[in-house]
Amino acid sequence: MNLLLLMPELVLVAFAIAVVLLDLAVSNKRSLGVISLVGIVISGGVSIALWGGSYPAIFNNMMAVDNFALFFKLLFLGVAFLIILASADYVHRMERFQGEYYAMVLLATLGAMLMAATADLISIYIALELTSISLYALVGFLKDPRSSEASLKYLLLGAISSAVLLYGMALVFGFTGETQLGAIAASIQSASLTSSPALLLGVLLMVAGFGFKIAAVPFQMWVPDVYEGAPTPITGYLSVASKAAGFAVIMRVFFTAFGAPQLSLDWGLIFAVLAVISMTIGNVAAIPQANIKRMMGYSSVAQAGYLMIGLAVMGVSPVTEVLGRSGVIFFLASYALTNIGAFIAIIAISNRVQSDLIADFAGMGKRAPLVALGLSLFLISLIGMPPAAGFMAKVYIFNAAVQHGLIWLVVIAVVNSVISAYYYLRVVRVMWFGEPVSGERVPSTASLRLALTLSALGVLFIGIAPGPVMRLAEIAARMFAF
Repeated sequence: MNLLLLMPELVLVAFAIAVVLLDLAVSNKRSLGVISLVGIVISGGVSIALWGGSYPAIFNNMMAVDNFALFFKLLFLGVAFLIILASADYVHRMERFQGEYYAMVLLATLGAMLMAATADLISIYIALELTSISLYALVGFLKDPRSSEASLKYLLLGAISSAVLLYGMALVFGFTGETQLGAIAASIQSASLTSSPALLLGVLLMVAGFGFKIAAVPFQMWVPDVYEGAPTPITGYLSVASKAAGFAVIMRVFFTAFGAPQLSLDWGLIFAVLAVISMTIGNVAAIPQANIKRMMGYSSVAQAGYLMIGLAVMGVSPVTEVLGRSGVIFFLASYALTNIGAFIAIIAISNRVQSDLIADFAGMGKRAPLVALGLSLFLISLIGMPPAAGFMAKVYIFNAAVQHGLIWLVVIAVVNSVISAYYYLRVVRVMWFGEPVSGERVPSTASLRLALTLSALGVLFIGIAPGPVMRLAEIAARMFAF
């Protein structure tokens, strides 16, 4: 039964191994991408088949098979599917390592899926490291000086954050004697540890460790250099999958293990303060950026701030209230489609003009009108303007904050959204009103256009008819396993 419930992950492992082995035998490397996509589709089909079931936790309660985990598994698989589609234009830069590239994307996705399902400190750490090690390698895949430097910085800072996280986990284990999240909660309640300074220190260190994974200030120092140096498809994957996995594990850990009212108010306030700092610094730092990948890096920091509003709501609201949790889940789904779509459009342009500078995107409205239209839609969604998904995501999460007395936090978030409009719309202005340096068209492959179209349709669908995704988010939010 344990292996059957783990089938989505086992399918990815099998296809990752198959891609590496087939890379040795086939001369047409494009088939490796097709095989990876098949593996993702099969894994997604198995995840859908498990949706709605009532399954026990597996492997001695170390992993949950609930709708919360399944929602995020499908989200990660969708992100990986779009990234592999969009990589068809890009993988010629790593001709000798295409098999390893696709396999590492599948393994990073596997780690993210496990992070969403883990319900034990030990399995959480293992899943997190599986994701991180895969991403360390993918960031340096171009093997040029800038990519190698980005990979090294990511590795060193990631190792420090992992050590901080592990120390926090050790403190929690030391004072509760448990590693399973539900058992930790029971131990805290029975021993009245909610006011223990050592336990609070452990929680604070875990916030710091997870803060690195979601790129929250002051743990965001790796973001601009890594985003700039990594292959553009991996930058897109990193900005979405890594962040979503981080928020998924934070929600499960803090709701399940540290959900006692006396404790949740403390970490809720911590996340509220981090939200304000992340929004403000992320948006202000993005304004002077000339490189679009660095700009999107600081944008990612700001978006983490908006998402942490939902975590703050989780902390101050009753355990039975799902609005904060479902708000974060809905925002992550909207953000995933939006940010992946933006990076797909950036791949289409920068891969042809051989530049990531915003100035070199001038005139793309004439040279690649559909790609420019798609990128404009995604940037408008990141601002939070209708009819895109980002508007409904912000309305949802801001509404949750207002209902729980965090009006001051919403006011700061709205001001920051206005600030962000400056640098997002600057890119739109350059594309549509800038003078093109050449009249030559900017072509793209069919697979990249398909990925761009799917992302754009998803962003419009969620923005115009958000009801179905909201209902799925609410179902997922109610299904935490203890």
